[in-house]
Amino acid sequence: MEESQELALTQLRKSVEKLSSSTEGYEKPTLMRFLIARSMNPNKAAKMFVDWQKWRASMIPPSGFIPDSEVKDELETRKMYLQGPTKSGQPLVVCKVSKHFPAKDQLHFKKFLVHVLDKSIASAIQGKEVGDEKVACLIDLQNITYKNLDARGTITGFQILQIVIVTDGEEQQKLEEEVGLDALPEEYGGRAKLTAFQDVLLPLTTP
Repeated sequence: MEESQELALTQLRKSVEKLSSSTEGYEKPTLMRFLIARSMNPNKAAKMFVDWQKWRASMIPPSGFIPDSEVKDELETRKMYLQGPTKSGQPLVVCKVSKHFPAKDQLHFKKFLVHVLDKSIASAIQGKEVGDEKVACLIDLQNITYKNLDARGTITGFQILQIVIVTDGEEQQKLEEEVGLDALPEEYGGRAKLTAFQDVLLPLTTP
């Protein structure tokens, strides 16, 4: 790591302490993400980091993760599947929109999304932060009806995902090349079996 980055990290830690918080327990790759997001400005990165900590605290129980039991109703729809890794080493999340229905409690739905992302990333990094954790997501729009339409859920999804719509053979080939046949489920042209989220057991995310 360059000297300038080390200096920025030191300043970030001090700025976080001035905001009555701490970076203890967070490794350099994670802290660097906040610095990069704020153009290496330690003060702005510190504010963003503390705001993120507060947001996590409001969503995540003291255990550090949202257990399956807290989002059981969403999991039981079996609309989310965890595959992977892809060729680039990312976990692959498959979402069957035809099994999704708009949530009455948006906060609860956000908790479900946090659960999905946290568990997906945990399945790939195996406890070691790398700083550029990413998740690949395949959104299946087949057989959707009016009842499946969810404006708020769609907005939330587009805020965190880069979308590529597969409509022809050329795009299908690109999907297979980028994801890899070993990670891509059979019904989408690959060789993998679909695995529902609740059927994937990780050391820190068991119910």
